[in-house]
Amino acid sequence: MLAVALLCVLPLSMAQTALPPAKIPNLPNLGDTEREDLSPLMERKLGEEIMRDIRRDHDFLDDAPILEYLNSFGNALVEARPGARGEASFDYYFFAVRDPQLNAFALPGGFIAVHSALLLAAQSEAELASVLSHEIGHVVQRHIARSLGQQRQDALIPLAAIILAALASKAGGDAAIGVFMGGQGLAIQRQLNFSRDAEREADRIGFQIMGAAGFDTSGMVAFFQRLQAATRNYSDVTPAYLQTHPLTSERIADIQARIREQPYKQRLDSLDFQLVRARARVLQDESAQGLAAATDYFDTQLQQENRQQVAAAKYGLAFVALKRGDTATAQRLLDEARGAMRKAPPAGVYGALPSTAPNVIFVSTALEIKLAQDKNPAVIAQALAEADAAHQQFPLSRGIARQYAQAMIAAGKLEPAAVYLRDQVQLYREEPALYDLLASTYAKQGKLALQHMALAESYVLQGGVLSALDQLGIARKAPDASFYEQAVIDARERELQARRREELGEKGKKESKAAVRQGIGTGTKP
Repeated sequence: MLAVALLCVLPLSMAQTALPPAKIPNLPNLGDTEREDLSPLMERKLGEEIMRDIRRDHDFLDDAPILEYLNSFGNALVEARPGARGEASFDYYFFAVRDPQLNAFALPGGFIAVHSALLLAAQSEAELASVLSHEIGHVVQRHIARSLGQQRQDALIPLAAIILAALASKAGGDAAIGVFMGGQGLAIQRQLNFSRDAEREADRIGFQIMGAAGFDTSGMVAFFQRLQAATRNYSDVTPAYLQTHPLTSERIADIQARIREQPYKQRLDSLDFQLVRARARVLQDESAQGLAAATDYFDTQLQQENRQQVAAAKYGLAFVALKRGDTATAQRLLDEARGAMRKAPPAGVYGALPSTAPNVIFVSTALEIKLAQDKNPAVIAQALAEADAAHQQFPLSRGIARQYAQAMIAAGKLEPAAVYLRDQVQLYREEPALYDLLASTYAKQGKLALQHMALAESYVLQGGVLSALDQLGIARKAPDASFYEQAVIDARERELQARRREELGEKGKKESKAAVRQGIGTGTKP
């Protein structure tokens, strides 16, 4: 179950977390219960099902600069370990969730999450690398699949319960604890030994990944020691399992022994690390009070001599100004952040040389500021020109690719935008934001059938099959629906209805098995 894949800091988020309750996902059929573990295909399918629920959650940080940084950083770690993608060649996906508790966790199939608070708590990229490498270690060793295979039919109930607990209510810790304990039952004791072994194994794999990727491996000990200090502040209401979740001195001592055998490595943190942390600080709480607290933090950070820290503080203040709708101040502060990185470091200070090279996060934020001024045609025209240049300069940036489409739409270049977005959705089929932009383009063109067909695809990617069917129904009734479009709608409806029947059938099987195990009997109530 998922417990073995949660970072050793899991207790810090279970007791009280910031995400609203998530609906138990319609988990896929896990296949032959006689297998000792899940097949890689089923493991990936399970992870995708869970991710659909997470993506719909308000506290999923769907922020392009943060997602791009985490995926670039995380996949560089994956590439440092030959065979990390496994026999199924998993495409790892790293993401962040808005949560004030220190945590990170791995889902089946290579999906790895970081809480915003953990991103802010990491004092260096080496510390962040230690967290992500540990989680990659769980995936590499297939701890989730092995554990689920050992539990066989009993796996789904505790797995769903842990997912719910990991994404539990903002209302407080009691709900999260209740969900977690209710789902675990007697199965929890069977998992303790495996969890301890899995944590130690993930530590060892993570240590090797960090070293191979060129990071200072002492970052793992520094971060673990900070987490161990935080562990002493547990509440008495924390479940016993969480209190014994193995963040132990033994684990730290084991890593320290390994570090003594390694040569010391010093590596400068990237500017992107500091900029992403500034964005995460603002996005963690966008209320007036939260923005005020972020402003105070950045004002204090400005007093430091480190150029990256000063640039990140200026950038954070620019982002706060943008969130408040003050685009003029946002642009001025962004220019000052860029200027800070053009200065040489003070004499005798170890730091990067001045750079005038474009930074993708600076470029993206400059576009973000201009696109916020959608009532000013001159600014939008400038945004379109800059977005075109940025898209050519950073062709792999998915955020800038979407901003280019937004700029075309805002500038009234609707047909070029539609052509571009149709190509994009063929190349990147798993991005609902692209279908949303395509739907917006069709709406401005008055193409109602195509608008609702695009919205249907967006809903499908987010797990909303019923909503997608509703959109297809609206598209069929649109006065501009052509014969060809009617045929496409019919075929897609049949496909989605079959998927819906399959989901309902799997759900019914699981409920029946659960009822039998509880001695209730199919169709009866407890």
